Amino acid sequence: MQILLSGASGLVGTDLTKYLVQQGHQVTKLQRDKNNQGIFWDPTKGIIEAEKITGFDAVIHLAGENIANKRWSPSQKQLIRDSRINSTKLLSNTLASLTYKPKVLLTASAIGFYGDRPNETLDENSQRKEGDFLSDTCYEWELATDSAKKAGIRVAHSRFGIILSPKGGALSKLLLPFQLGAGGILGNGKQIMSWIALDDVISALAFLLENDISGPVNFTSPESVSNQQFTNILAKVLFRPAIAPVPAFAARLVFGEMADALLLSSAKVMPNKLSSSGYKFLYPNLEVALRHLLSK
Repeated sequence: MQILLSGASGLVGTDLTKYLVQQGHQVTKLQRDKNNQGIFWDPTKGIIEAEKITGFDAVIHLAGENIANKRWSPSQKQLIRDSRINSTKLLSNTLASLTYKPKVLLTASAIGFYGDRPNETLDENSQRKEGDFLSDTCYEWELATDSAKKAGIRVAHSRFGIILSPKGGALSKLLLPFQLGAGGILGNGKQIMSWIALDDVISALAFLLENDISGPVNFTSPESVSNQQFTNILAKVLFRPAIAPVPAFAARLVFGEMADALLLSSAKVMPNKLSSSGYKFLYPNLEVALRHLLSK
């Protein structure tokens, strides 16, 4: 397949590019660097080399401001929102205008769509939590693909859970304190963590390219865990104690609003669409996944 990919330099995009090339596909990067190896765009200015975006079988859109880059000031929240919604609208409108359109558009989203839901089991049919920053952002992010859908392009939204990889994301930030024996639960440790190994993210994205699945798709392991369970298992895999809890108030002092949204919120999110479509998870079990990721 001829595949156009945005966000190719990110945690997911880097490994996805390697995987797709290994599978025999040709990947062209949609990027903000002007060079001959990719197609230039600047979503902040509404600029895209539309004349070059033709002849692709599939488009995968992963670009967006890292939500954990810094504290959520009003300007940072606006950047998080705009980087997702504006870029998706620009890309969707461009694809919809083409004479030769791609068959499929895969876009990133997140289980933040569901908000903090401690006493529920959630799937792709569950409603969002209105008035919540991440939920509202994800809702508008997914809505931004409407022009592509109306143009007959199959659109699937990959609602990513906590992506586990030592190369980036939550796990990479936790490794040093745990390796030093300073790991522990966050808050009361009861919040449910819906996670997925990076290997499964890559494999499931490739699965979506090849199977007729559209709409929201939860990218989470079928075996979610509490923060207490996650802490115990990571400590076991690293063969380190985990006796330094981080109280909720301390997390809020350090991370501000981000603490409640990313560290202390709870959501048991099930991957019903992937499972019912025949996708077989490579690492559904947390301990097995961590031992693989950390070579333990």
